[in-house]
Amino acid sequence: MPASATKALRVAVLADSDTRWKWGALTASRISPDPAESPEDTEIRLDGYLLRGRATPTPRQLREVGVTADSLREVTAVEFLRAMGDATGEDSYDVLVLALVGGGVQAMLHGLGRVWQDRADRPVVVTGYVGVVYEKLADGLLLRHGADVVLANSRQDAERFRAVYEGVGADASAVTEVALPFLGGAAYAGEPDGDDRPYTVVFAAQPSVPDNRRDRTYLLERLIRHARRHPEREVVLKLRSKPGEHTTHIEELPYQKLVQRADPPPNFRLVYGHMGEVLDRTDLLVTVSSTAALESLHRRIPTAVLTDLGVREALGNHHFVGSGCLASWDQLDQGHRPAPDTEWVARQGVAAEGGAYETAFDRARDRIAALRGRPGGLPPLAPYYTTVTAPGYLPGILARHHLAPDGTPLPGAPAADRAPGPVRQVVRRAARGAYRHGVQRVAPVIRRMGEL
Repeated sequence: MPASATKALRVAVLADSDTRWKWGALTASRISPDPAESPEDTEIRLDGYLLRGRATPTPRQLREVGVTADSLREVTAVEFLRAMGDATGEDSYDVLVLALVGGGVQAMLHGLGRVWQDRADRPVVVTGYVGVVYEKLADGLLLRHGADVVLANSRQDAERFRAVYEGVGADASAVTEVALPFLGGAAYAGEPDGDDRPYTVVFAAQPSVPDNRRDRTYLLERLIRHARRHPEREVVLKLRSKPGEHTTHIEELPYQKLVQRADPPPNFRLVYGHMGEVLDRTDLLVTVSSTAALESLHRRIPTAVLTDLGVREALGNHHFVGSGCLASWDQLDQGHRPAPDTEWVARQGVAAEGGAYETAFDRARDRIAALRGRPGGLPPLAPYYTTVTAPGYLPGILARHHLAPDGTPLPGAPAADRAPGPVRQVVRRAARGAYRHGVQRVAPVIRRMGEL
């Protein structure tokens, strides 16, 4: 019996943005042992670590995510590695979820390999993707190789992930099929009768898709035009973040600023908040390629993936080819409602019938339980990328997190033996604010000047 079987299951989640914190924390809950099969592990302690960087969540973003933890603190990569090295005995973790961009996962795998080099009782390391994987498939996957469990959000992703690993001669046994952890909520009950609430159309905005003013202005104008065309409807622009906040992707042209130059009708409004709560009152979800489409499909809400700007890899809507959800604003204005292809949605792990979604995480639970109970403990972490297989790539990935090629901290790396004092905290906040100002204000101006 694992040493941790007689105490609360201890899980740590390291995340680098609000969206990945949500994915990591909910994944930790989903992959925890089933109380019916492992009653001694039903109590879970979740410790959250937020990787300091441009997208570190603000308190408002954390509240909007709606996921709580027993503890939550902001750390640098070196500080996190020190914490993981010091967490031994009763303070050791059973599971560690790396909810990071690919380069961050790779850096942590090498850093953790160093701090755990003499430990067989280390935590099970889990990683994966926060949503739809439509770009940098090989790059992102190989950067995640080396974790004990690499979660695939659908049958289609699991097949693709294994093919990439096997294609380069890497061990593919870590790939484990699950589903997106934040699916759920009440199934769509049908259009309102007009007495309780208006018919509601929601456009799920994305921070970086599309990535230029012309296309974003076009989408906003079409949404406003739909509101004017249907004054009896409520037309909602669902926003991810407020200006100055960052999410997983950089948003240089927030819709909040674009809408200031428009003249929307009274039935048009902007909303923030938890996506699940917005979907509770949605009758038609419209997006370019947001993961919100999968949440909507799971609830059987009519869902449209826009083709107005083309079906292109750069937009991510090519992922929905075959879904039956592709449509244009002209079609939606005329009353068209896409009908999803049942086989396609089944391969995506959404719109599961019966209790299929509830069992979607069984494979992951079984694999983690087997790894925790492995005789002799766990073997050392073994990423595909090493200084032998990728000597021109790996050192740069690690250096971004102040790590040397062997996973040790580089000279001058942020101190990991003490908490930041008041002065350091002020400097960090100022630096983060300056970076965001540069991204959202200065960089677009420079680009426009370069186009003159």
